[in-house]
Amino acid sequence: MDRDYAEPLDVPALARDALMSAGHFSRSFRAAYGETPYSYLMTRRIERAKALLRRGDLSVTEVCFAVGCTSLGSFSSRFSELVGESPSAYRARNHDEGAAIPACIAKIHTRPVRNGEARATARS
Repeated sequence: MDRDYAEPLDVPALARDALMSAGHFSRSFRAAYGETPYSYLMTRRIERAKALLRRGDLSVTEVCFAVGCTSLGSFSSRFSELVGESPSAYRARNHDEGAAIPACIAKIHTRPVRNGEARATARS
């Protein structure tokens, strides 16, 4: 899912690859990652969308489709829920303060965080 975030989510196919039923796969995934496969995929899509919006050369609609979302309304709602502002507001904001930070570090600190989820301060 991390690599193919723009592809449609197919839980039955993922479950087959893991040699599990779709229900067992979804429960096991949630136990391991703290969210459903769909929520995990949307978080990855929003992470990528934030990077594309910071570049500023694509419209919000183009970013929506580039990250694999098929509905601009659903994309905007989920983006606003996870990031705390609309995609348009995020794109319009100045992002120069993070330009000198290496991408691998920036990704840790800009990962969308769900309500109630604590951001990890250190990675092992």
